[in-house]
Amino acid sequence: MLNISITKTTNPKAKPQDESKLGFGRIFTDHMFMMDYYDGAWHDARIVPFDYIPIHPASTVLHYGVEIFEGMKAYRNADGKIRMFRPIENARRMNNSAERLCLPEIPEEDFVQILDTLVELDKDWIPHSEGTSLYIRPFTYGNDEHLGVHPVKNATFCVILSPVGPYYAEGINPVKIAIESHDVRAVRGGTGYAKCGGNYAASLRAGDRAEKQGITQVLWLDGVERKYIEEVGSMNVMFMIDDEIITPELTGSVLPGITRKSCVELLKDKGYKVSERLISVDELITAAKEGRLQEAWGTGTAAVVSPIGWLYYEGCEYTMNGGKIGPVTQWLYDTLTAIQWGYAADTKHWCHEVCDE
Repeated sequence: MLNISITKTTNPKAKPQDESKLGFGRIFTDHMFMMDYYDGAWHDARIVPFDYIPIHPASTVLHYGVEIFEGMKAYRNADGKIRMFRPIENARRMNNSAERLCLPEIPEEDFVQILDTLVELDKDWIPHSEGTSLYIRPFTYGNDEHLGVHPVKNATFCVILSPVGPYYAEGINPVKIAIESHDVRAVRGGTGYAKCGGNYAASLRAGDRAEKQGITQVLWLDGVERKYIEEVGSMNVMFMIDDEIITPELTGSVLPGITRKSCVELLKDKGYKVSERLISVDELITAAKEGRLQEAWGTGTAAVVSPIGWLYYEGCEYTMNGGKIGPVTQWLYDTLTAIQWGYAADTKHWCHEVCDE
């Protein structure tokens, strides 16, 4: 077990009074966690007042992008408990990302202990309104203080917390997506399966082009053949074609989403045929033209489930389920959020109890 020192703030911030205006990732709690890696081990596990982080101008992360992160949430449940959703899965994925970018790994039990300690300390920041939560952002970055491309020997692990409102301020409504035919997000053998900043930076240009055309997200194709569907925006994606639910298989260029994994399990339990396989853009568009593409949705921590109502490709628009959220998409959203907020029984033991309110 880690020995975590705690230095409480002497100047606590005012907490938001109007939880309807929380937004996402704009407000931060009073404290953060930090821990340093050097001489082959982690040192000085500490919780300190939230503040800026000093960094050397030659630091590895600034010049070579050696950085990984996670995204997860803590929820104030209906029974008065505060819980996180599947944190051990985030710990495992973060270690997989660390291995890919030659960053030090963190033992799973230490990762969960760190989150438990920080969330309990700042539990009063967890909002109470329906649909709200406490977003948790763990991240590790290399900070060797000299130039040169090599595996890092010095790194810092941090965790910051942010109270967030519902992802859909006006309700869960279908979005527009366009298949991206120019830029690619990742390739097999690269960092697509890792949760690192470079993957998101590579997505910005296509996302900006789409936004200027009134389109919410882009649908990425594989980086080699430009043929197979991979992800939508910064989420995994699922399609319902002829009553079969298809999600791109994890070939190394697709992020192994925890919400994706949870949806697959729930759908299989419900009796749906779920296939994790390659799906080409031609197969998808043919199904859309023939009216066999019944529903489509993205999955991710921030939105949980995001329904897709319109698909754009090569100048044509295809509408799914009349531009309305489909019954399977709605069921998934309702089922997952009910488990996360404690309104439904957690029969799979996905929720990890942190503390009482």
